[in-house]
Parts: sequence; structure tokens; C-alpha cells
Amino acid sequence: MTYFDRLRAASVARDSLLCIGLDPEPAVIAGGLDGAVDFCRTLVERTSDLACCYKPNAAFWEQYGPRGWEGLATVRRCVPPDVPVLLDCKRADVPNTMAAYASAVFEAMEFDAATVHAYHGADSLAAFARYGTRGVYVVCHTSNPGRADLQHLPSGDGPLFMAVAQLAVRCNDAGNIGVVMGATAPVEAAAVRAAFPRLPFLMPGIGRQGGDVEAAVRSSFTGDPASCLIGVAGAIMYADDPRRAAVGWRDRIRRAAEQSSPSGC
Repeated sequence: MTYFDRLRAASVARDSLLCIGLDPEPAVIAGGLDGAVDFCRTLVERTSDLACCYKPNAAFWEQYGPRGWEGLATVRRCVPPDVPVLLDCKRADVPNTMAAYASAVFEAMEFDAATVHAYHGADSLAAFARYGTRGVYVVCHTSNPGRADLQHLPSGDGPLFMAVAQLAVRCNDAGNIGVVMGATAPVEAAAVRAAFPRLPFLMPGIGRQGGDVEAAVRSSFTGDPASCLIGVAGAIMYADDPRRAAVGWRDRIRRAAEQSSPSGC
């Protein structure tokens, strides 16, 4: 099965579009790397029937030093095999370096999907996209306020982020590419969705970044479970009751999808 096949299956099985971040913060989680691993393993155990995907951000593990990657590998192995795991690493470089990045992510670390940047162009994206059973999310429009510095610059007939989406579609020969669309910008997400109806979205920025779940889902969900993967990290991880928080976010996202679906379900 491809990554998007597995994502759809996990989504249908759990009636969920929720992707839970695994981003440990040393200032919050005691015990160093071992504490972070235990914390995230427990989180997975308590939420694996609710999340259709998990998304560790590489930076939160790299901050623990060389052993951080070992800790991340341990957490990755504890995720049930029917739930895909997406490494949020936002890799970008020339093609031969990207090939090494892709080998590390997909072969050595055995992740199911990854995030990448498009600035180096199509030949760079191809190094990741050639892994046809794995997923690749191209950063298109981000959730931070500074996105407008570059992403809104004119490019051809539209803004630069629209040109990035077009590049992602052009490189999608294997059908394994989607885009990252920040949930804090539903207007721009709706514009990309209107131009590219079949392009899968990964939507971070919900919770502590202030993204509006209902607006994000309304701007992106097409009825395809892979069309709109909503990422929530800190608002679940650091809640007083992470499972209860995950149930709440899963249900809220689901209600928004039901209201947005063309079929009404």
C-alpha cells in the first residue's frame, strides 16, 4: 500500500482526520531524552485509536543531541503498524543531497512520509518523490505570520505559494505528493484547493498557533480522507488529560468535515 492508501485506511478505521504531533519540549518534560521517549510512547498508547497519523518534528528530537535520533526511532517503532508516521523535517537541498536525506528518512529511519521545501526545484523534489510508496508534503503556505515575506510575492499570474502548489502537482507522477497548508490561513488554503481539487493537504497550526479548525476544514476537505490531514501537537501533548483532548479535537475536526463534505457525510 502507498502512504496515502494507508492514511485513508487509518482515517476510515478511526473516523478521524487527526494527526498528532510528537514534539517533546525539555522545559516541560522532565528526565531528558528518556523522559521524552516515555512521554511520547505513553501518548501513542493512549491515542492510537484516535489518530490516523503521527507527526514527530525532527528538530524537537535533534535538540537532545546524537541520541535524540535513537529516541525518535524508539517512539516510531511503538506506533501501531496500521498508523502512518510522518517525519516533519522540511528537507531542502540539491538533488544528490536530497537523495541522501530521502534515504535517511525512508530507508534508515523507516518513516512513511516527510515534509520538504521546494526552493531547489523539481529535480530536488524528485529525490523524495521517487519513493513511490512513501508520502511527500511540499511546504506551500505556512502557519506563521512571516509567511507573507516571500510566499505572497507575485509569481506569474499569482502569488509564489500558488506556483509552489503547481510545482508539486507537476512533480506528482507517482501520486504521492501533497502540500503543507497552514491552518491559520484558510483563505489561501481555499484558493489552492479551488485550483487543485485532488491535492492532499497537511494542515498544521491548530491549537497553540491559533488556527481555526472549522475554517481550515471548510477550506480544504473534499470528502477524500487524505484531502485534509489536521495536525495538533502541543494542545494535545500538554493538556491535563491528553486522551480527552485528543478525543475533543478528533470529534471537532470530524464534525467540521461532516458539515463540509460535498456528500454531507
